[in-house]
Amino acid sequence: MAETPSSSTGSDCYHCGLPLAGSRLTVRIDGDDRPMCCAGCAAVAEAIVASGNSDYYRFREDKSPTGKDLVPDFLEQIKVYDHPAVQRQFVHRMEPGDSDDDIREVSLIIEGIVCAACLWLNEQYLGHLPGVLEVSINYSTHRARVRWDNNRIHLSQILEAISQIGYLAHPYDPETQQKLFEEQRKSLIRRIGVAGLFGMQVMMFALVLYTGEWWGISDRFREFFRYLSWLLASPILFYSAQPFFRGAWQDLKMRRAGMDVPVALGLGIAYLASAWHVIQGEGEVYFDSIAMFSFFLLSVRLFELSARKKAAEKIEELTDLTPTLSNRIRQDGEIEVVPTVELEVDDRVLVRPGEIVPTDGRLESPQALVDEALLTGEQHPVRKLAGDTLIGGSYNLDQPIEMSVSHLGQDTVLSGIRRLIEQAQSYKPDIARLADRVASVFVLVLLLLVAGASWYWWQQDPSRLMSVVVATLVVTCPCALSLATPASLSAAIGSLTRRGMLVAQSRALEAMPKVDTVVFDKTGTLTTGELTLERQVDADPGATDRNRRIAHSLELHSEHPVARALVDDTLQALPVTQRINHPGQGIEGEIEGETYFLGNAGFIGERVELPPDLELADDRQVVFLADRERWLASFSFIDPLKPDARETVRALHRLGLEVRILSGDREPYVAAIARELGIETYAAEQLPEQKLLRVKQWQSEGRRVAMVGDGINDAPVLAVADLSISLSFGADLARAAADLIINGGQLQPLVDAFRITRKTLRVIRQNFAWAVGYNAVAVPFAMAGLVPPWLAAIGMSLSSLVVVLNALRLRR
Repeated sequence: MAETPSSSTGSDCYHCGLPLAGSRLTVRIDGDDRPMCCAGCAAVAEAIVASGNSDYYRFREDKSPTGKDLVPDFLEQIKVYDHPAVQRQFVHRMEPGDSDDDIREVSLIIEGIVCAACLWLNEQYLGHLPGVLEVSINYSTHRARVRWDNNRIHLSQILEAISQIGYLAHPYDPETQQKLFEEQRKSLIRRIGVAGLFGMQVMMFALVLYTGEWWGISDRFREFFRYLSWLLASPILFYSAQPFFRGAWQDLKMRRAGMDVPVALGLGIAYLASAWHVIQGEGEVYFDSIAMFSFFLLSVRLFELSARKKAAEKIEELTDLTPTLSNRIRQDGEIEVVPTVELEVDDRVLVRPGEIVPTDGRLESPQALVDEALLTGEQHPVRKLAGDTLIGGSYNLDQPIEMSVSHLGQDTVLSGIRRLIEQAQSYKPDIARLADRVASVFVLVLLLLVAGASWYWWQQDPSRLMSVVVATLVVTCPCALSLATPASLSAAIGSLTRRGMLVAQSRALEAMPKVDTVVFDKTGTLTTGELTLERQVDADPGATDRNRRIAHSLELHSEHPVARALVDDTLQALPVTQRINHPGQGIEGEIEGETYFLGNAGFIGERVELPPDLELADDRQVVFLADRERWLASFSFIDPLKPDARETVRALHRLGLEVRILSGDREPYVAAIARELGIETYAAEQLPEQKLLRVKQWQSEGRRVAMVGDGINDAPVLAVADLSISLSFGADLARAAADLIINGGQLQPLVDAFRITRKTLRVIRQNFAWAVGYNAVAVPFAMAGLVPPWLAAIGMSLSSLVVVLNALRLRR
């Protein structure tokens, strides 16, 4: 046998044959560096070579077009997904506790899920495997989050267990998931096309047959049209409707009644009965119902797929922040370009201006200016100093910098944000859990009702038996029950994420609509947390510009909040010598042979006499500039309100919420802010334990309290509040205690979140009520013979469509 023909082509992957798409990955096989299209193919190829089976590439006859056929049988025995180097890219290892357990978490894509029963089966089956600690599956994205003890069960065993119940699972990869979505979309479009094309012909013949019953039709034409309808309906049943039968067969093999079972039964019974009636030359035929039902239900599934794809894309926007290649610095100082997935902890990496920081690490260069807006919402560049943490996905703006890698793969901040979104999407409110319990027994109850209706009509009017059975099987809509919650949650979480609100704890989706009191911290929450120069008063009005330049020059290299407020990049700095910093008081330095002092009233008052009539406002911070002889100028600073703080408070009031302030700042500061915002209830100079007692007191009065804060001292009160909300640039501990995270400096997402979560629960209840009401009305009517099969097909499809469309209102 010859070597694979495409092995010499430099534009295709040597392993799978797909285009390289710019990838520079290579694996050395039989002495040559072979190109690989992705890290997955590279990992598999390396495993093949390492196992001594590189002859696989020499003797294979062709590359496989699908991922299922890319891996030879022997590779399954290698358990490549258990390899630590492979797992590093998609497995998150939990921090070890007091025990010796090796707890790991992975996100998987599961192919073959079509309804809530599929989710239930996978969750129950995996949940009972020894060593599997937690399983949750998101219906919107078909992604499973699995946590297991690697000392008791391995990932390959989990994947094998999923395959044993008729589903295919593999570690989540954004590109793979998009390919799966595209394959599913194309398959559904082809099946819908066949059902629509042949279904139109069947409907035309059905119209002729129906009108013929009223106005008369010759037996020869009647028989001819019935045979033609049979012929045209066959491709619809055996090709377009194949997913329903495949799903039903998997359900029956597992001895459960999934939601494909009644669909397949209805289609199968209708087809067989119609075929028998055609052969017998008498009796009703239901080929039009088969065509219509298949077309409508497939169309609804395509619509659902599109909604799931859009929900998944919101998460994948974060993935684009990780560069494919990185500049690793070797020990000899040379730069080598390597795939980011090959980086190791403690590797030194060069990041040039305009490039993305490839992963989390420590800054080794003296300083850096980075843009973290896409990750934290911080709209201004952030100055970093040597030893500071760099977040993977941020942009280097200023100059070439060197960093050392500290975290990789699933341990990075970027992956943590993605996991927060996934956890929120897999959450099930109480009403959703009720719907799942109902859906799990719905099909069994339905089959019992069909059996009862069959017995009744066999006794009363056997000629109508088949029509009633088909209509009853088809008209029911368990899908609406299954879609009621996940469709709403996916739309709501996508809407929240777009508006800058991350759901850290899923209970927030239920807790937020019940809140009646919103409590804000002041500094950094209602205010910017950054001092702003409000006013300059000069002893000599003609020296304003000179004094401003002196203050700018003295504070140019300081990181103090006052210094940052005084520094103005538009000013030309004067040379400063003999600079001396006096912590907590001020700074002195020599400029053009003259010594200047800049600091608070106590610091300057020790050196020169301050004017007795100088106004010092309680709600302002003031520093003074002086030389050795006299006071020169004063600078007043304020911590300004955020631009949207006033409108946010007003909007919360309009929503019927009580707004209060708890702050550790001085009384005049807090009182001024409260007056400006129209907040009546506030408490100043509060220590963390005092804040905690205040919130508990309000809760004892029957209030549901949401706390909004951003600092370390806010963490205790955030933990005890009914709902905790933190800012994404706040301290790590505060974010850990928060249920919701405002991803940026603005407060408007908070108002949006209250509106969206209230509307979400309202929509879920509407969908659930619709699903229950529809089935409660439709099933009895169908059993009574009042609903023909074709109308049942329309009703069932429209019921699912109503639920999805109602949920998508949350995206607006």
